[in-house]
Amino acid sequence: MSGHQALVLAGGRPGDPLAAAAGAESKVLVPLAGRPMVQWVLETLEAAPSIGPLAVAIADEHSLAGPEATRLPLSDSPEASLLTALEHLEAPYPLIVTTGDHPLLSVEMIEHFCAALPEDADAVVALASASVIGAAYPETRRTYYRLGGEGYSGCNLFALRTPAACRLVALWAELGRHRKQPWRIASAVGPGTLARFALGRLSLQAAMARLSVMADCRVRAVELPFAEAAMDVDKASDLALAEAILARRDPAMRPGDTP
Repeated sequence: MSGHQALVLAGGRPGDPLAAAAGAESKVLVPLAGRPMVQWVLETLEAAPSIGPLAVAIADEHSLAGPEATRLPLSDSPEASLLTALEHLEAPYPLIVTTGDHPLLSVEMIEHFCAALPEDADAVVALASASVIGAAYPETRRTYYRLGGEGYSGCNLFALRTPAACRLVALWAELGRHRKQPWRIASAVGPGTLARFALGRLSLQAAMARLSVMADCRVRAVELPFAEAAMDVDKASDLALAEAILARRDPAMRPGDTP
């Protein structure tokens, strides 16, 4: 088996303050421990045994060093870029998707995720619990969704296992268009699910089941036991934390290597 194809979404908002402060063309090109953030991601994917061909959705004018990867066009949002990528890639499924601002991604995380992918899933999302993150980095602040008595943070790591998964991406795009109209999102989710969520009675499994109904495909979650899996870089404090974590690693290591 040649491995999963992988896609890195390497877009960025115009005028991103992190990029501006670093004098970089885009956030994913901000230097981190001597390498652009996106290069860490690509090299880690290249080093992962479960990963095969690489693709990256990035602006044409941005130059990249490192692993060979198919360049794909960017659209005006991550979900639109992903839908465009699915149209351009030959035989894209199964596809592992991550983002260019996830430099702490490791081979161990990728291998754990790929090994845990449920066979009955069309789409899979990686999550890390508040317990795991808080135990390793009590000082960090993350956005958590409370489900079944536990908080969960997204890891910017996904698997699209079958063509049906594109319906989840389309739902993501639709909800994104209505992010300033929360009543429309609430209507799509349904009052019963919202009430259970508000009361802390919605479990992770029930949330995935509701999402599966909304997207008309089988959506599952995989919990990762790695706090760093939930740590992308959006602001200066994230960058400083990522630099501190990378500084504790062997500087002679490639990004994808493990101690």
